[in-house]
Amino acid sequence: MGRLRKPTALRVLEGGKPRNKREPQPDTTIPDCPDWLLNDAKDEWNRIAPQLHRIGLLTSVDRAALAAYCQSYAKWKLADEVIKAQGLTYELYDEDGNVRCVQQRPEVGIANQCLKQIKTFCSAFGLEPSSRAKIELPNSQPADDFADKLRASIAGR
Repeated sequence: MGRLRKPTALRVLEGGKPRNKREPQPDTTIPDCPDWLLNDAKDEWNRIAPQLHRIGLLTSVDRAALAAYCQSYAKWKLADEVIKAQGLTYELYDEDGNVRCVQQRPEVGIANQCLKQIKTFCSAFGLEPSSRAKIELPNSQPADDFADKLRASIAGR
């Protein structure tokens, strides 16, 4: 399958030029937060969605991807709370009360899986520090029409 292409909006913010001038441009309306998300997922949505929308990286069709990121974040937080309260492992005992073995808590695996998903979504939305370091704020240098329009919409002009 290969490496995924960056969306044009992210490429332009990083100072690049669009590769596909005919790339579909979804409705730029900010999507509504799904009401079925966990409470911590809704909090994360409300924290990040306006910022992503403001810089042009969130459109109406990105609702499911952002919901999945937020839900993974909330599940990671839940698993981490259990780990903090009960530790990384638990003990199993034999009939005599002796420790038979020590097991890793299931929440450790859940937290690790959620973190992998979060990393994937962060990369897709340009949310990790290395992605932010590449992003350039819109400037007034001339570029092709599409890039100019994108920069103008991101800057709110």
